[in-house]
Amino acid sequence: MIKTISVKTSSREEMVDIRAEVEKIVKERGIKNGVCYIYVPHTTAGVTINEGADPSVKKDILYALKKIAPPTEAYSHIEGNADSHIKATLVGSSASVFIEGGRLILGQWQSIFFCEFDGPRTRKVYIKIIKEEE
Repeated sequence: MIKTISVKTSSREEMVDIRAEVEKIVKERGIKNGVCYIYVPHTTAGVTINEGADPSVKKDILYALKKIAPPTEAYSHIEGNADSHIKATLVGSSASVFIEGGRLILGQWQSIFFCEFDGPRTRKVYIKIIKEEE
């Protein structure tokens, strides 16, 4: 079964912490051991796992991505969001996290972030949990 998280963004580029929503789905499913797959079905958004304790980390990541793919370059893509596609490619559209004892196995400072590169929009994130065979 696939669960869907809806993420409403408020700016062109932002990172939204979705860890709590993913943890809620894991808890609701009641699966003790397995893998949680997180997938973003958009070409101008992505998902990543990184530090969630210090908000300046998100700011620095977005700053670095903007330097790698600035919005003002002379891209061929005529819609005006080629930089968003490039950033989504660099970040990626999926992540996976182990589940042990009914909990996501993340590092002490790690969180799961939906990465918006062409907002503001309302986006979807799909969650699929696979139970470990015992």
